[in-house]
Amino acid sequence: MACAAWLQPISSPHAIFPSLCRRPIFPAIFHRFTTFSSAGQPLSAANRFTPVHAQAKRGSSLKEDEVASAADVEFEAPLKIVEYPDPILRAKNKRIESFDENLKKLVEEMFDIMYKTDGIGLSAPQVGINVQLMVFNPVGERGEGEEIVLVNPRVSRYSQKTRLFEEGCLSFPGIYADVQRPETVKIDARDISGARFTVNLSGLPARVFQHEFDHLQGILFFDRMTEGVLESISEQLQALEKKYEDKTGLPSPERIESRKRMKLKAAAGFGKS
Repeated sequence: MACAAWLQPISSPHAIFPSLCRRPIFPAIFHRFTTFSSAGQPLSAANRFTPVHAQAKRGSSLKEDEVASAADVEFEAPLKIVEYPDPILRAKNKRIESFDENLKKLVEEMFDIMYKTDGIGLSAPQVGINVQLMVFNPVGERGEGEEIVLVNPRVSRYSQKTRLFEEGCLSFPGIYADVQRPETVKIDARDISGARFTVNLSGLPARVFQHEFDHLQGILFFDRMTEGVLESISEQLQALEKKYEDKTGLPSPERIESRKRMKLKAAAGFGKS
């Protein structure tokens, strides 16, 4: 996810898992999954990227999403991480319909900056590109684990069972706090070549996907925090707001003090997207 941190189940203070974006000190427990094409057949692992990703309640459908143009996917290397409160993180992300060499190059650059910043997940808006694309690798090491690419992901089912974990995010450097999320999700998406597939995720992959999927909906991880948890990181969020103002000379587009409990309506719960 455009994310970095440690994922730690509150019910077991001694069981520490690498979080959404930081590279784990210990190898992540990552159960292999099977993906299926629209015809119901297992997808081959012919290309180097494995599909997987999804999360958050937002009432947008494929028909409502604007299609990204070639200009929307243009980028200059090296990519840079966009930090809160940059409005790019709240902007609407367009649907990808061109599965070309430029998209593959963008994916490669996203993995590159993800690894360089010790991340295990990253979404396109986190590098300033407002399209529905995410990448992650729960192991967080180049050449190890599964490199997962999800294009235009949608969630078809969330589990009723949820779990509280500590999360972090590359767009919120140094900030970690507890977030409650469903333990499993069923998603539909496209892979790097445009092939459609469906997959069930659980454990760490499900959490990483949900965190990154939120980014594609313009939802940030603090939108899902309880009032008490949000209060505990408010000073750090204010520091990022001041950093943005000092860097740009512009007023912060959002202030945590004036909207602590004014979370996005879309982040109020989980549901099919």
